[in-house]
Amino acid sequence: MIGIERTSIYEPETIETAAELAIKTTIPEQVIQEKFGLYEKRIALESMHASDLAIAAGKKILEEVDPAVIDVVIYFGSPFKDYQVWTASSKIQYELGTTNAYAFEMMNVSSCFPLAVKVAKDMLASDRGINNILLVGGSKESQIINYDNPRARFMFNFADGGAAALVSRNASKSEILASSILTDGSFSKDVLVPGGGTVHPVSTEVVENNMQYIDVPDPTGMKERLDPVSIPNFEKVIKRSLEKSGVSLHDLKVLLPLHTKKSMFNQILEKLDLEEKQAIYLTHHGHMSALDPCYGLYLAEKEGLLQKGDIAVMVTAGTGYTWAATALRWFGSSLL
Repeated sequence: MIGIERTSIYEPETIETAAELAIKTTIPEQVIQEKFGLYEKRIALESMHASDLAIAAGKKILEEVDPAVIDVVIYFGSPFKDYQVWTASSKIQYELGTTNAYAFEMMNVSSCFPLAVKVAKDMLASDRGINNILLVGGSKESQIINYDNPRARFMFNFADGGAAALVSRNASKSEILASSILTDGSFSKDVLVPGGGTVHPVSTEVVENNMQYIDVPDPTGMKERLDPVSIPNFEKVIKRSLEKSGVSLHDLKVLLPLHTKKSMFNQILEKLDLEEKQAIYLTHHGHMSALDPCYGLYLAEKEGLLQKGDIAVMVTAGTGYTWAATALRWFGSSLL
């Protein structure tokens, strides 16, 4: 049985509260809590980068699992990393002591964890020489937010953290079921960091115009095009992942989504006929690029939300724009 056998998270020590964020953004604390769905988020130290956050999470799994049994290390975290044109996965493989593993990276911004789980499952199914794959991710995206830019308002929940998941051929705790993925490339230029790439290489102009921060060139136009399709696409990938898994929407017990504004979270629950207590909503963590559903799975297990036989769906969306969902059947005991 191919499944997720262990998860872990790393929470940076520094906490930024909604009250502190209100001062920084001039948005009332009540609005941040009620509309943004955020009471606090974590901020990493200057000395910790995306790779370090991923390593910190991965080490927690390897306290109980021999690093030598890991065959592949896949980095699925934020593309905003320590350096440009650089593979964090190589450093992570070395620092974790997973000397028998090869390493590579996947990048699809916030939608990447359900995709990485699918890729790991498919690799295990197709290559009998692979038994254990360690997925690791880091996010330090609080650093790319310009709080003086109202166009970036919906990204003020960006936060830092690390997450990891062990996908095993001989899993006992869970079984990875089917995935559903949908991409609409018409949104490819709606959210980006304009400076630092080949279009606008690093220059005095880039720095003077704050082009090193993430931006939304046309927020009104994006909203007009995205609002009609966003919730339907979330609903579509969730239902398709369940259908492809041979189960019904009625079987869905736990939802593990990305952190988004509270109204969107509520709309998704309503479409699925779920109660808020059946989902993990990261009110005290914020949005950490692709890490959110992995955090959700870790917290759902820790808080006893998942019961034996439950069907859960990890779902997220990433600018670009890709919606992705992967279903999971939970058993709850680990032999590794």
